[in-house]
Amino acid sequence: MANTVDQAENISTLYANADSSLIEPFGRTLFQHNLTLTRGETTTLQINVGLLCNLFCKHCHLEAGPLRDQLMDAETIDQVVDYAARNRFEAIDITGGSPELNPRIENLVRKLAPLTSRLMVRSNLLALEGPAWGKYISLCKENRVIIIASLPSLNKAQTDAQRGEGAFQRIVAALKKLNAVGYGIEGTGLTLNLASNPVGAFMNASQIQAEKRFHEILLKKWGINFTRLYNFNNVPLGRFRRWLQSRGELDNYLIKLAGLFNPCSISSIMCRTSVSINWQGYLFDCDFNIASEQYLGGNKIHVSQMAGLPAQGLPVMVGEHCYACTAGTGFTCGGAITA
Repeated sequence: MANTVDQAENISTLYANADSSLIEPFGRTLFQHNLTLTRGETTTLQINVGLLCNLFCKHCHLEAGPLRDQLMDAETIDQVVDYAARNRFEAIDITGGSPELNPRIENLVRKLAPLTSRLMVRSNLLALEGPAWGKYISLCKENRVIIIASLPSLNKAQTDAQRGEGAFQRIVAALKKLNAVGYGIEGTGLTLNLASNPVGAFMNASQIQAEKRFHEILLKKWGINFTRLYNFNNVPLGRFRRWLQSRGELDNYLIKLAGLFNPCSISSIMCRTSVSINWQGYLFDCDFNIASEQYLGGNKIHVSQMAGLPAQGLPVMVGEHCYACTAGTGFTCGGAITA
């Protein structure tokens, strides 16, 4: 998707201030490879319904947690639903924080389900328990929602270190309950995908090898089935960036990411085909740009002001965090988290 040298140079200059002096600015790296990162056809709508979360994970790029009170309100939810109805996205991805903790999540799910064939909801599996959990899973099942459940590691100690003491056993119990109602079981049509990320300042494992290992170990040890696994590199933003700084590992992590830049990842990177909306209703290229406050096209546009899809060819706003999505095999494409 190379464009003219002049256009690439202009975009490289536009993005140069987004990076630190420690590594090559991401826009310049694109220019050196005769690449530009521009939007293609938008097929996925990602909705961040708020920063409230029951956990305080060290890898969180949005710094979500129990004390965050930023939640998408009813008016904004209606505006987002109207936008989805106008454009009929192939996939809609609801994220947070913990989406389950937004008191308007049932209304949002019921309104969005008829508007797409692939409605996804992210979950840490620990936000709700007891009757509230059962009601929420019944809502997902009724509306054929694809659940993307977080399981950082198959190692109990590593998962507990990231999610809190006892998290691993609670996640295993939740996955068993999901299997019991049909999620992750072949032939039910109820998709249960797992999302895993490194528990520390290192790169994700091979997608194919990791998925095979997760399938084998979860089934053998706990009798758990799931549909697919997706690997994510930790993005050096928010709480994870501060954690790296506190350990003196930020510089090495950024250098490692930049050193693994893979030009082949640009054509399928998620920000080319998705548009993200934050809890206030403003538009971004991706959830990571929400954290870095880089608005879609460099302009603060509210979803109520956006009639159609972002223009194809519009430059994606980038920064040094983009190296996390282009290191090695690249970041799992947002549009691919649907099957």
